[in-house]
Amino acid sequence: MPATTAATRFRKARPADAAAIAALVVLAYRVEDFFIDGDRTTVAEIESLLARDRFLLAENAAGALTGCVHVKVQGTRGYFGMLSVHPEAQSHGLGRELVEEAERFCRNRGCSVMDLHVVNLRQELPPWYRRLGYAETGTQPFSDPWKTKLPCHFITMSKLLAPLPAQTEEATP
Repeated sequence: MPATTAATRFRKARPADAAAIAALVVLAYRVEDFFIDGDRTTVAEIESLLARDRFLLAENAAGALTGCVHVKVQGTRGYFGMLSVHPEAQSHGLGRELVEEAERFCRNRGCSVMDLHVVNLRQELPPWYRRLGYAETGTQPFSDPWKTKLPCHFITMSKLLAPLPAQTEEATP
């Protein structure tokens, strides 16, 4: 699976993509097996999220799914989660590109702030998101405490989104 290149294509997910998205999220989140009992998501959960929100997908030149991110708009606030990059495509900037696509998607829909949650046990994540302009804004209980092997909570992070230039077109179709 090649790294992100000019051949990487971003698009909105369709309902038919649910199984592929779930498989990618489960694979990418295997790094959390040390504190999570079971898979990160299911096809049914992805189908439910697709019915009310969006997933943005990254595909390589061959059309293989290399990354995805769940995005939702809540008034002037955007949210993204389940940022997932195929292990063979990691460490080449695709995660950053997916975050930028999520930000663009929300900005184009009137959002001025982007929010996310990271699990405190993933200590590498807050510094990575800080490099992308996010700052810690608080904590929240972990959403599925019955699935955890260790005590944990979410760190909430937010970023102000720059206003849209006057003549910007939406990049994600």
